[in-house]
Formats: sequence, C-alpha cells, structure tokens
Amino acid sequence: MISRAEPDDAGEIITLQRAAYVTEAQTYGDPFLPPLVEPIEQLRKVLKGDAIVLKAVKDGRMVGAVRATFHEGTCLVGRLVVAPDRQREGVGTALLRAVEEAARGLATSLVLFTGHLSDGNLRLYRRMGYAEFRRERVSDHLVHVHLRKPLPEA
Repeated sequence: MISRAEPDDAGEIITLQRAAYVTEAQTYGDPFLPPLVEPIEQLRKVLKGDAIVLKAVKDGRMVGAVRATFHEGTCLVGRLVVAPDRQREGVGTALLRAVEEAARGLATSLVLFTGHLSDGNLRLYRRMGYAEFRRERVSDHLVHVHLRKPLPEA
C-alpha cells in the first residue's frame, strides 16, 4: 500500500534509505553519498514542507519511499528507495507510478537522476519512459545521469 509519509515516518525512512544506498556506496566507492549522511532533521523538514513524500508499506513494514518537489512546472523526483530484500518485486515501479499520479496537474514533466554505474536504476527509469537528457560529472568516480519524462494531463 502506498500512502503519503508523515513527519513521524522520518526515522524509518532514514533507516530504509541508508540500507538501500549501501550498494550504491559500494558501487561508487563512496560511503558519504548524500542519502547516507542526510540528517534526520533535514528529512523532517522535507516532510513538514511542500514536498510530496510517499511510502510503500507491506505487511506492516515500510519497504520503499520516494520524494517529489516542484519547480517551475517540473516535478523533481528523488530518493527513490526500496528495502534491499524487497527489490525486484515491483515496489520501485509502484512508487514511481504513484509519484507520477501525485504530480499530475502540478507539473508537465518529471526529472530525476542516478549514477552512471547504477544499471538497475537506469533500466527501471528507461522502462518507465524516462529518457536521458544530460550527464554531469560530480566527482572523479561519479557521473549523474539526468532523465526526463513528459507528464501528460489526466
């Protein structure tokens, strides 16, 4: 079940986020990726603000989350995370679909980014209709791949 996250969910989301990003840290050789070091206070601020934060819960356990912020008609999708033991079960796809639905009427397109070595993420995003429009080198070991998807009106 996917629903809107509340400020009380911050601790569980941070724990899930850190678990989900461990493999990314290993892939890029960087234990200080922003999702791994984000302070819980920052997430609480996001949850109390204008962002849309969705959570996926199965059998009473949070198994995924995603965030969306808006800027000039664009929905910026970020921090899509799925519990490591629940990956490849459709949770990420369901969260992306839910965030797209939540953005309808608020944005004309969605954008997101992932690392250039994150093959599973890139496959998911491309399968969901996102197309690469830019690459940005952020360090010696990391290039962000930026993707966009038009969001047709309902």
